[in-house]
Amino acid sequence: MVKHTEQKMSIRFFSTVSARKVEWLWFPYIPYGKLTIVQGDPGDGKTTLVLNIAALLSKGLPMPDAEREVSCTKIIYQSAEDGAEDTLKPRLESAGADCSKIAFIDDIESNLKLNDDRIESAIREIGARLMVIDPLQAYLCEGNEMNRADAIRPMMKSLTAVAERTGCAIVIIGHMNKSGSSKGIYRGLGSIDITAAARSVLLVGRLKNNPGIRVMAQLKNSLAMEGKPIAFEIHEDASVCWIGEYDITAEELLSGEEPQGGSGKLDEAVGQLEAIMSSGAVRCGEIYAMLSHRGIGKRTVDRAKKKLEVKSIKRADAWYWSLNEVANRQQ
Repeated sequence: MVKHTEQKMSIRFFSTVSARKVEWLWFPYIPYGKLTIVQGDPGDGKTTLVLNIAALLSKGLPMPDAEREVSCTKIIYQSAEDGAEDTLKPRLESAGADCSKIAFIDDIESNLKLNDDRIESAIREIGARLMVIDPLQAYLCEGNEMNRADAIRPMMKSLTAVAERTGCAIVIIGHMNKSGSSKGIYRGLGSIDITAAARSVLLVGRLKNNPGIRVMAQLKNSLAMEGKPIAFEIHEDASVCWIGEYDITAEELLSGEEPQGGSGKLDEAVGQLEAIMSSGAVRCGEIYAMLSHRGIGKRTVDRAKKKLEVKSIKRADAWYWSLNEVANRQQ
């Protein structure tokens, strides 16, 4: 007969629990006090996306397609793949970040792990509201097999508890596996317990027919309705030009393909773009708005932009499109 060790049992009724609303760093993509996973294939822009989000938060600027003002946020950005001096700081500066608001745990003498007490201590010490762990694989305990649920589950539970106790949004960046599954939720590396622990899972990918366009699509949201896909462009200096909501499904993004639609709309968009930019560079946001009023969606506008070889130009106040000027020129 198997003997079970006696443990004290605590039972509570839900009538004794005080309900509270979920708070969001970026609704409905990144909740405070929870885990969020950002996954995608290498080179598709996961890290660049998150670095640019960190840059916005460090300056108190609103998230893409969000009108709510935010206060300047302190952030811990923990990266095992990119050097602080030659990669991360230059990319943060290109994104316009206030680097005095962004810290990292110096773990050169003792490698950081997901269940390391230093994570909670660092969050509390600087009052961080966002912590980024990039990539997941680098912060697993030695010998910890990613596909073993019994090894992964305790680590994810520990990190979840840290997020809950501190109210910090913890974002984990991870690569995808080679599975042929069309469901992105099963494309993350390792045990399904990793994605199960996250309240939000975001997919970042690029379009095969228009690789300059990257899209972030939400694969899972346990706390609200899934958010609309958000598109962006990455330029040579690792800065991001936000396009906004984009008409594409996660399945289309996973396949890398994009429905081409009727040629009539594309031809119309090409003609409109040529007319709009005939007198010089125009803000890309204004272009999307003008063509939207004519019934032309962002996806068709981007196809027309590619066909015309329109250049994106970063200026002090915004991103502009031009048929003649040199891309990425600072003015």
